Amino acid sequence: MSLAKRIAARQQAARRQIEVAEWGDDDASLIIYCGSLTCGDVSRLQRKHPNFLSNPTVDAMVDLILAKAENKDGEKMFTLEDKPVLMRESVTLISRVSGAMFSTVESVEELGNG
Repeated sequence: MSLAKRIAARQQAARRQIEVAEWGDDDASLIIYCGSLTCGDVSRLQRKHPNFLSNPTVDAMVDLILAKAENKDGEKMFTLEDKPVLMRESVTLISRVSGAMFSTVESVEELGNG
């Protein structure tokens, strides 16, 4: 197996689960799967939101959710068309979900120096 394939397999295995009771049904919470925040993710978010690392806006947090939220099969859960719906959610909920996605990073300083 090539090095790139081994890295890709490790990245897929490292996906985390985020439980969101508010988006589930009566019987269970919604489970969002999320891979680690990558250099490419940060680069894209910083182009759109220049202060993303030091002062993430709600808009940037929603864009992070749009980019990283996947179902169990690795398919994107949201599209850009879902952004207005997410923007109508509470700041507390959006902050909690995006914070869980961002928590794979040990420090903002580490990202800024990478």
